[in-house]
Amino acid sequence: MKLSTRSRYGLRAVYDLALNRDGPVAVKVIAQRQDISEAYLEQLFASLKRAKLVKSLRGAQGGYQLARPPEEISIGEVLRALEGSTSIADCVGHEGCGNSCTCPSHPVFAQIQRAIDQVLDGMTLKDMVEQNQGGSAKTTDQDPEEH
Repeated sequence: MKLSTRSRYGLRAVYDLALNRDGPVAVKVIAQRQDISEAYLEQLFASLKRAKLVKSLRGAQGGYQLARPPEEISIGEVLRALEGSTSIADCVGHEGCGNSCTCPSHPVFAQIQRAIDQVLDGMTLKDMVEQNQGGSAKTTDQDPEEH
């Protein structure tokens, strides 16, 4: 499973909101801090707003903020809001493939999917912030290939 730019940037954007909870954060500020275009961020925030993960406030002091505390928002919720699905294959998604009874790969794919869902739904934005304390989404000690 490879996460799209949409998911990677969207997760960085909500991470930024989780770090900066004193009030709404302007898209321009997040764009600068995370090195993401403002126009693209607006598209991502529209999806996150529809999923009720963020809320927006208009005006001079406006911007976006999390709709719930970071400990109540799972990484899985964020990724599904941005991607629609986190399924590794169609046969383990909501639709299924119709061959699950006879397909030798299905049990393997289903086990992988359960493990992925467990991690995504078991980790919150608060966990992400705590794991990255003292750093930012842009600067980590990890190999850049892991991002």
